Amino acid sequence: MDVRAAFVSLLVLAAVPADAGVLRGVVHVPSVAGDEDTAMNPYPGRASSMPGMHAPKRGAVTDAVVFVEKLPAAADSLIPLPAARPKLAQKDQCFVPRVVPIAVGTTVDFPNMDPIYHNVFSPSPLKRFDLGKYPRGESRAVTFNRPGVVNVFCDIHSDMEAFVLVLPHHAFTQPDADGRYALPALPAGHYVLRAWHPDLHEIRREVDVPDTGDLQVDLSF
Repeated sequence: MDVRAAFVSLLVLAAVPADAGVLRGVVHVPSVAGDEDTAMNPYPGRASSMPGMHAPKRGAVTDAVVFVEKLPAAADSLIPLPAARPKLAQKDQCFVPRVVPIAVGTTVDFPNMDPIYHNVFSPSPLKRFDLGKYPRGESRAVTFNRPGVVNVFCDIHSDMEAFVLVLPHHAFTQPDADGRYALPALPAGHYVLRAWHPDLHEIRREVDVPDTGDLQVDLSF
């Protein structure tokens, strides 16, 4: 190992708390009723709508967000940041993904990937914006500076809906398709673990993160 590689390795090791554990587990959601899958096209016959589109199913486990309520600033600064800015795309006349969790101060890109125009906007008091109409291949961006839930819609297609969950730190994650989740390594201590979902009641659990190793916490909405 050369000197530069050794130095990088030392930096990585220094960024991991000496006393830290990982919260992980499985998120369970109720079965989705068949009538939740409704037709997507609110403006039949208009050139600005795409035929055959359907609304995303509600209650998907991947729409959940698991996070801790509070985290010391020093611990938050050690959590690795994503390599790229988060995106909330317009694709197949839907927002993809439906839920985007971010930390305060993060900028989100809103690319249009459809062969039709979209007009992304939010009436939420936390962050009101209107990006105007723009075609496929173009993108707009919004920076979110206040924590909370921001509802996102399309002014042209009334059934399009998404959620930006703005959190005060980076200790959050979303489950995979099987419901499995794992938070970043956290300093040992007492935390309030929360699980949020746009269609379901929020979960709150008090947990104690160990000095090392994993703490298994399964969550059921």
